[in-house]
Amino acid sequence: MPKLYDTHGRVHDYLRVSLTERCNLRCHYCMPADGVPLSPKEHLCSYEELLSIIDTFCELGVRKIRITGGEPLVRQDVDKMFRALGKRPVELALTTNGLLVDRFIDLFSDIGLRNINVSLDTLEPDRFRLITRRPGFESVMENIRQLVDHDFRVKLNMVVMRGVNDDEIVDFAELARAMPVTVRYIEFMPFDGNRWDDRKMVPAETIRGALADRYMLVRDSDAAHDTTRHYSIPGFRGRIGIISSMSEYFCGSCNRIRLLANGGIQNCLFSENETDLRTPLRRGDDLEPIIRESIRAKKKQHAGMFELADMPGRTMTTIGG
Repeated sequence: MPKLYDTHGRVHDYLRVSLTERCNLRCHYCMPADGVPLSPKEHLCSYEELLSIIDTFCELGVRKIRITGGEPLVRQDVDKMFRALGKRPVELALTTNGLLVDRFIDLFSDIGLRNINVSLDTLEPDRFRLITRRPGFESVMENIRQLVDHDFRVKLNMVVMRGVNDDEIVDFAELARAMPVTVRYIEFMPFDGNRWDDRKMVPAETIRGALADRYMLVRDSDAAHDTTRHYSIPGFRGRIGIISSMSEYFCGSCNRIRLLANGGIQNCLFSENETDLRTPLRRGDDLEPIIRESIRAKKKQHAGMFELADMPGRTMTTIGG
């Protein structure tokens, strides 16, 4: 079956699946303090429906699947989903806040899921509670150590925000000295509920500068379609990376599709448009032409940061990053 191409010649073989809109944290850059309105149960896909959609994407050439949320590990049937995905001919990966990951280490080892990204924005317990509006810092750090001890490939994702945690850039880099992890610095992006302000955004160049003032950065070669610019530091067990979603676009090599918990797909993280697959699936329609049309409609690149800040209805916990 032909692969999924857009009109700009980009092949799409990487599917990010948001298993749930729910999360056990309330990070202020992701959602309001009182959470976000959740979709009615009948508007969400069942385990069987999500798996059916995923299988269609696999038939269309998807070779990598990343499970996201919300927080994916709070979904009740998540272990069943992982076991089913472990039988598909794809590379599996997970993005999590790390609070519950220790419960699934044996399962992940059994199904061959080795790539785990942990979202962590501070190394200070009190600041963790301020950012996430919840306790749990010690649990996250212990679970990261368990993942490393079990030889998972761990990436730590830090959203850098001026006046919030930008004083910890070097502290995070030191984690890569002590552990074989990749520390990734991510520019603060505008989403509903996070009161985005360009003055809070620390651009990639500033992050690089803060690191270069302290370390000798050796530029690494990046994989095709990689959104991260990687650097090694002599003497470090791990490495660092910078994701410049706002200041330095990487749209030209994008190969990502996003499947939401409600059965919608988005062809861009910053797209205002969502293509419904749940309704045609329940009617018994063929999803292939709908998916192909959505990918063909993908824009060459997203808008600028100020235009993105004014777009409504874009909640990170729903899209899944």
